[in-house]
Amino acid sequence: MNSNGATTSAASAGGDGAAAPRRHSKRPKYSRFTQQELPACKPLLTPGWVISAFMIVGVIFIPIGVISLVASNRVVEIVDRYEIDCVPADYRDSKDRRVSFIKNDSLSKSCTRTLMVPKHMKAPIYVYYQLDNFYQNHRRYVKSRNDQQLRKGDSSNETDSCKPEATTSNGLPIVPCGLIAWSLFNDTYNFSISGTPLNVNKKHISWKSDRNHKFGKDVFPKNFQQGNLIGGGSLDPNKSLSEQEDLIVWMRTAALPTFRKLYGKIEVDLNANDTIKVNLANNYNTYSFSGKKKLVLSTTSFLGGKNNFLGIAYLTVGGLCFFLAIVFFLVHIIKPRPLGDPAYLSWNRNPPEGRSG
Repeated sequence: MNSNGATTSAASAGGDGAAAPRRHSKRPKYSRFTQQELPACKPLLTPGWVISAFMIVGVIFIPIGVISLVASNRVVEIVDRYEIDCVPADYRDSKDRRVSFIKNDSLSKSCTRTLMVPKHMKAPIYVYYQLDNFYQNHRRYVKSRNDQQLRKGDSSNETDSCKPEATTSNGLPIVPCGLIAWSLFNDTYNFSISGTPLNVNKKHISWKSDRNHKFGKDVFPKNFQQGNLIGGGSLDPNKSLSEQEDLIVWMRTAALPTFRKLYGKIEVDLNANDTIKVNLANNYNTYSFSGKKKLVLSTTSFLGGKNNFLGIAYLTVGGLCFFLAIVFFLVHIIKPRPLGDPAYLSWNRNPPEGRSG
């Protein structure tokens, strides 16, 4: 009875007068900060601003695209695919025959190729080998290595990550272990012009950081290519891993199935119409997975090697922006649309009255 009476009296009191303030309200005190009404830059995208922005992007991107394409076209590049031509005619008719050739050690793998220099090539001329359809980014392949071993040497207790090329059949640890090192590229190239040998400098073809920090100066190959299967190239057991730059270049795995890796540098100029004779050893087995092998000689520009994609991308974006700027300008001139009053925009309105406290 008392509680009902108390409730009734409280309700009547609330109905007669102003509502009593809440003592434990969680509502924040009004301020321009809590209501996000602080001054801010809120640009109004008028036709003039939009047309100007597209025009500026076009004016900047189109010259950059032209410069990139010109620089790329100045790069002189010779590409020679040889994995089929360097197989005897009797073994070319099928994949199985080509695999049987490359695995037969009694057959000669030497091959002679002739390259014609199309334009003057200024030194240094970079020599690459290119492999197609070789997935160095495969998860199991990438993990099959031991970086601790490459830096500090024999680590027989930590070669589990290198399987199946972790130890020999006798249980001896392999240095360097793993599938990446095991599959080292082992084709070789010798160049000459008119009987005069062209020297290929193979020093400093790898990253300096790799030589100094990832491959130890006191780590030497041990039991390499002596496992159950023989893979690619061999290593000099008297040279430390930091000196064997072919291995260092190969161990930096590629992200795409088609890649180039640096073989060396020719440090003399080559003149137009020079004939280069290449004596190569076709040792590397790409026939098992239908891969391709190419020999590449290339100069460079200030943007690097030959790559038209960057210039085409800049020209495409710049041309599109320039085209849109013209279209918007014509639409604005032919059929203009009046702008509304900016005073009605939400951020230009005054805050509600009675909330200044």
